[in-house]
Amino acid sequence: MKFLSQLIDIIYPPRCHICNRFLSNDERDPSSFHLCSGCLDSLTPISHPMCTICGLPFPTSTGPDHLCENCLRKRPWYDFLRSPYLYSGPLIECIQRFKYNMETHLISSLGHLLSSFAKECMPNLKDFVIIPVPLHRRRLKERGFNQSLLLARVLSSDLGNQLDYLSLIRNRYTQAQTGLKKKERRKNVKDAFSIIKPDAIKEKKILLIDDVFTTGYTLNECARTLKKSGATTVICLTMARTLVNEG
Repeated sequence: MKFLSQLIDIIYPPRCHICNRFLSNDERDPSSFHLCSGCLDSLTPISHPMCTICGLPFPTSTGPDHLCENCLRKRPWYDFLRSPYLYSGPLIECIQRFKYNMETHLISSLGHLLSSFAKECMPNLKDFVIIPVPLHRRRLKERGFNQSLLLARVLSSDLGNQLDYLSLIRNRYTQAQTGLKKKERRKNVKDAFSIIKPDAIKEKKILLIDDVFTTGYTLNECARTLKKSGATTVICLTMARTLVNEG
């Protein structure tokens, strides 16, 4: 198998999933996540101090983690949220290509980066059920796949956690959140989700997966639906997040 792998690399040299540059021998190590050193270094990790609930990083580089203004004013339904990277630089293009251009091969980079972060920074996930943010069946037909489900599959495989993509559904077709104002975003996803398998949620701890955290309304509404159906804990994990938290 090692010889076959080496032969394939000679015929089809591996390329960086972001910039498409040929990977050097050192960059072909699994820890490179199919990314060249330049693109890997261009990712902006989210660092402390940050909000202990929503994970919003604070401008200062010193001091303890604490609640942000929005979470102090109105606590989200989820228990806490974390993301490994800021939604900036080449990661924006990578996620958009994955999401809108059907470049699903990028899941081997994005998914394993996310599971690596979860193993390092969220170690107590043994009993959590992984649930992706669902798409409405109409949106699923338009796009052809659910990017959150693909991420969740990699996490389930890497972490060994149960994957449940059937219990939480999006029961109403919603307008894309992009371009909507704050009140419109909240209204857009209000009551858009429901549980069709309550017994699978009751008394369970849930790891809710999405690709990007922007305003948080979608994740918060999913968490509300899960908590109302008896979930004891809901924590959220996204590949990236913006610096905006509108509460």
